[in-house]
Amino acid sequence: MIAVARSLLLFATFGLAVLPALPQSGNESRIHSDFRREAEELQACKSFKLGSIASCAQTLATGQPMHIAVGSIAPQNGIAAGLAFVEHKNFANEWRLNWNLDAVASGNGSWRAGAYMKAYRQPGGKIVVVFPGASGPKKSAPLYRTAPLFNLYAETTSLNRIYYYGLGPNTLAADRSVFGLTQTIAGASAIIPLAGKAGLSLLGEFNGRIPSLRGNNGESSPSIEALYTEATAPGLARQPGFLQAGEGLRLRPSLFRDSLRLNYLFKFQQFIAPSDSHYSFRRWTADLGHEFPLYRNVRLTAARDQNGPDSCSTSSTTAACPRVSLTQNLEGSIGVRLLMTGSIANASSVVPFYFDPTIGGSDLNGQPLLASYPDYRFRAPNLLLLRGTFEHSLGKLPAGFLFSIDEGKVGMNRGDIAFDHLSHTFTAGLTVHAGGLPVVSLLFSWGGNEGHHTAATISNVLLGASARPSLF
Repeated sequence: MIAVARSLLLFATFGLAVLPALPQSGNESRIHSDFRREAEELQACKSFKLGSIASCAQTLATGQPMHIAVGSIAPQNGIAAGLAFVEHKNFANEWRLNWNLDAVASGNGSWRAGAYMKAYRQPGGKIVVVFPGASGPKKSAPLYRTAPLFNLYAETTSLNRIYYYGLGPNTLAADRSVFGLTQTIAGASAIIPLAGKAGLSLLGEFNGRIPSLRGNNGESSPSIEALYTEATAPGLARQPGFLQAGEGLRLRPSLFRDSLRLNYLFKFQQFIAPSDSHYSFRRWTADLGHEFPLYRNVRLTAARDQNGPDSCSTSSTTAACPRVSLTQNLEGSIGVRLLMTGSIANASSVVPFYFDPTIGGSDLNGQPLLASYPDYRFRAPNLLLLRGTFEHSLGKLPAGFLFSIDEGKVGMNRGDIAFDHLSHTFTAGLTVHAGGLPVVSLLFSWGGNEGHHTAATISNVLLGASARPSLF
C-alpha cells in the first residue's frame, strides 16, 4: 500500500504536471472537460516563476477532478499521502451530487481509503406574494432557502500505532502499551434544516462498523496483550461488528448583530453488537461552542456540510476552491467550548475500550484535547472538556497565531463528569489557513504534570470541507 501511494504521488507531482493540455471536443463529457481544464492549469508547473509555482502547487493540492491528498492520518501514525478524486453533477430539478474518493498511506504502514457522496438541493424556486389592491411591485422570495442534505460513505482506516495506558483518570505513564486497529465504517447520515434564524437542524445517522484489533511487537512499549486482559481492556478478546445509529439536534444562530455565533450540538448514539450484546452501549454528547468575532463584516472560514472531505467549494454554484490570497481582511476570534460525553451500558454490558473517547495530545480523529499530555493519554467512557481559544491572523498573511487553555478529565462513571479535579494545558503556536489547502498547525503545549508536547499536523480534510466519519 505504501509503495502504491508513493508511486501515485510521484505520478501526480511530476507526470501530470508536464502532460500537454487535453484537446477540446465539441461534445466532451463533464469529466473530460474537468480533466482538460485541470491539465491547462497544470501548465503553470512548466514555469519557474514564483507565481506560477504557487499556482501549480495549489492545483496539485486542491484541483479537480484529481489532486494530491496529504494529511495527518492519526496521532503517532505520521503524515499520509495519496490521491483524491472529486466530481459533481447538477440536475435540472436543483439537486446536486458531490463525489469524493481518496486513498492515502503513511510511512509506518498505516492507511485510509474511502468513498463519499453528498446529495442536496440548491436554493431555488420562487413564490410570489400579491396583496389585494396593492399598486407596487410584486413581492417574491425563494420557495426554499435550505433543503435536506444526505450523505453516503464507506471508509476503511488501518492504524499501526495507538497507545493504551488503561482506563480512567489515574493511570500511569509507565503503563503504556501499543496496539493496531483497523475499522471499516459504511453508512448514511442526513441533515434536516428547520425554518427560522436559529440555524436549527435535525441530524440522523446509521452506520455499520467492523473493528479489528491487533498487537504490535515492533515498538519500544509492549504490545497491549502483554499488559492487559479483557478485564482491564474490555473488547480486547473479541471485536464484533456493530450497528450504530444516532440522532441529534444542531443550533447555529448568530446573535447581537453577529457579535456572538453559537455552534451547539446535542447527539445520542446507540452502538449495538448483534452477535454479542455484552458489548452494546449508548452514548450522549453535548458540544457547546461559542465564537466571538473580533471584526465586523468578516466571515471566518468554516466547514460546509455540502462539501466532502476533499472538496473546498465556498458556494453551491461553483465547485472551485478559493485561491491562496495575501490580501485577505484581518480575521480573529475568541472561542469558548464546553464538551461533555457520557456512555451508558447495561449491568451485563461493557463499553469496548477502542470506542472510548480520549484526552491527551490528540484523539483518533486528530482533535487536540489537553495537548500537553501524550497522545491518547487518558481514556474512559465519560469525558469533560472546557476550552478557551484566541486566534488572530498575522497581518494579512494566510497564517495566524493561536493560544488556548484546556481544562478536562475522563471518568469511569457518569457521576465523574463534574467541574472538579480538572487537568489543564496551555497551547500556543502558528496555524496556516490558505485558500482551500488543509490547515497546517505547529503547536507547543505545556502546563500538565507530565511535561510538554510539540505537534506539527496537517488536517486530513481541505479547508472548508466536512469532517470524515468519527472512529469512535
